[in-house]
Amino acid sequence: MGAGKTTIGRLLAKQLGRVFYDSDVEIERKTGVKIPLIFELEGEDGFRKRETAAIEELTQLNNIVLATGGGAILLPENRALLKQNGKIIYLRGKVNDLYQRTRHDKTRPLLQGGNLRQKLERLYIQRDPIYTSLADYIVDTGAQSATEITHTIEQLLTK
Repeated sequence: MGAGKTTIGRLLAKQLGRVFYDSDVEIERKTGVKIPLIFELEGEDGFRKRETAAIEELTQLNNIVLATGGGAILLPENRALLKQNGKIIYLRGKVNDLYQRTRHDKTRPLLQGGNLRQKLERLYIQRDPIYTSLADYIVDTGAQSATEITHTIEQLLTK
C-alpha cells in the first residue's frame, strides 16, 4: 500500500498505449460500494473472494496494464493467475516511504486504528518475500519520480 501501483500503472499504460485497470476500482464498480464497506460487511475473506474474481476476469484481457491491491498476492490462486497472464512488476517501497504516503489516508481498511508504522512493517514482512519470489522485475520506488519509475519499467519490458 502506498507504493504507487495506480499512479505508475496509469502512466505506464499511457506510455505503452494500453488500457489501465485497477482491480480495486473494478470491484467497487461491480459492487457499487467502496472497499472499506466491503471489509466492514464481509471481512477480509469476503473482499479477497471478490478480488480473486476480479483478477480472474481482468487477466483474460489482452494488452492491458493491471494494478492490484497490495494483498492480492496473498492467495495462491491470484499469484497463479497473475503469473500465467502477464509480467509482474513489484514496486518496492521502504516502510518509511510507505508510511509518509499513507499516514493521512482513511480509505485503507487494513491500516485503520493502532500504530500505522507497525502495521506497515508487519505487512511488509509478510508480503515482501512473496512479491520478491513472484516478480519478473523489482523496481524500488524510493526518491524517484513517477515518470522516472515508469521509464525504468518501460525499459525493462522492452528488453
